[in-house]
Formats: sequence, C-alpha cells, structure tokens
Amino acid sequence: MSSGSMSSGSLRMLPPAGRLARLRRDGSPGRRGSFRLIERHARVYRHAWLVFASGVFEPLFYLLSVGLGLGVLVGKVPGPGGQLIPYREFVAPGLLAVSSMNGAMYDSTFNIFFRLKYAKLYDAILATPMRPAQVALGEIGWALLRGTIYAVAFTLVMLGLGLVRSWWAVLAVPVAVLIGFAFAAVGMTGTTYMKSWQDFDYVILASLPLFLFSATFYPLSVYPRVVQVIVEWTPLYQGVVLLRDLTLGVVGPGLLWRAAYLGVLGLAGLAASGRRIGKLLLV
Repeated sequence: MSSGSMSSGSLRMLPPAGRLARLRRDGSPGRRGSFRLIERHARVYRHAWLVFASGVFEPLFYLLSVGLGLGVLVGKVPGPGGQLIPYREFVAPGLLAVSSMNGAMYDSTFNIFFRLKYAKLYDAILATPMRPAQVALGEIGWALLRGTIYAVAFTLVMLGLGLVRSWWAVLAVPVAVLIGFAFAAVGMTGTTYMKSWQDFDYVILASLPLFLFSATFYPLSVYPRVVQVIVEWTPLYQGVVLLRDLTLGVVGPGLLWRAAYLGVLGLAGLAASGRRIGKLLLV
C-alpha cells in the first residue's frame, strides 16, 4: 500500500487516487448516497425508538407547565398586531420553534461529533463513491426527518388543546422544518471545528439565550431597545414570529423575508459543512 493512501498515524483507508481526486473536485450534493445515510440511521434507531420518540415530550412538558399552568396566572398578553391573546396561545408556537431548534442542534452536534471522532463512520463512508456534500445532506436530512415527526406531534397537540386560530397553521410544520434546516446546517458546520466534548459548552452558550430571549415566553416589547435590535436579527426569533403569526392568522409579506433568512442560513451551512467534512477526511 502506498503512503499516499494512508494519512500519517492513521489506519483509515482512502479511495484510489483517481477517485479521490474526483471526489475532491466534485462537491455537488447527490441524492442517492444521502438517502442511504438516512436509511442507515433509521435502521439504527429501530433498536432505540424510545430515545427517538423522547424528543416529542420535552416541548409538550413545557407547554403543559408554562403555557397552561403559568398561563392561568399571566392571563392575556399582546400578540401580533397588538391584539390581546391568552398566554398559552402566545407560548405554544414559540415552543414549537424551540423544539425544532433543539432537535436539530442536538442531532447535528452531539451525534455527529461522536460519529466523526469516535465511531469513524464518515471515514468508512468516504471510502465509497459518496462525496462529502452527500454526507452533509444526508445528516441534515436525517435531522429534518426527525424534527418533522416532532413538529407534527406538537402541532397535533396544539390543535387538540385549541391553541390554533387560523387555517394558515397548515404551514406551521413546513416552517418548523425550515427552522430545523437552518439550525441543523449551522450546528453541523460548528461541530466540524470542535476538538473535544468540552467544546459543546459553546452550543449551550448559544442555544440557551436564544431559548430565553427570542420572544418565546415574553413579547419583544418588554426588553430595552438595544436588546430588541439584537433579538430581531437572531434566527430563532424569525422562526418564532413565523409560527406565531401563522397559528394566529396574522399573515403579511414580512413573513417571506423571515423565511428567506432561515433558508439562506441553512443553504450556507449545508455548503460549509460539506466543505469541512471533505477537508477533514479527504486528506
């Protein structure tokens, strides 16, 4: 075996030189390999379905405790357009956005880091005709599939509790998937730069303020103007506004640029994560 087929200090097998050059040159995502990776994850989780399903309950517990419990004490709060709405109707779409963010972030950070650094899954995958962009697309696709199941379950709970006022809510699940796409792509890109488990403190440092200050529990107007400006440019806030306006039926052209913001963020993260996977492993 030639020394060029093996990285220093590693026993990882690489594709033949001709194929390796072609993989480096062609970074466009393909579908078939991505589907194979999603299928692989689905087969693994057949034996851990309880872990898979547990993500449905976290936002539900928040809704029952904060939205329905604390909501009795809070009463009504200003909603979109200044109208007063019950607190539970204000909180529910915010928690749906948070569940999309958390599901995507955790699946695209902790799980991918383990596969990258310890399971060496991607080393084996890239020894096949699959390309780095396909790996990134497959991982993000799996995170979105998982997030879609959570979003559908939570939306059905909202419908059952009477927390939806408008037929525009049929777009809530696609918007939740869009939120998950943005955070999964950014999360995977960030994971490729992490060196140890301690680096995940930065994930908590980023996600916790977003969870608390993105108008999830309180109207944006309660914050000082400086904080409002910062919050208005965060990705989770865009998702919260989208879902809250759709479920309450307050729809306007301003929602389009919020959706575009999340879409562009997701596409940028997808491209960056594909390049990073290739840089790390195709050496």
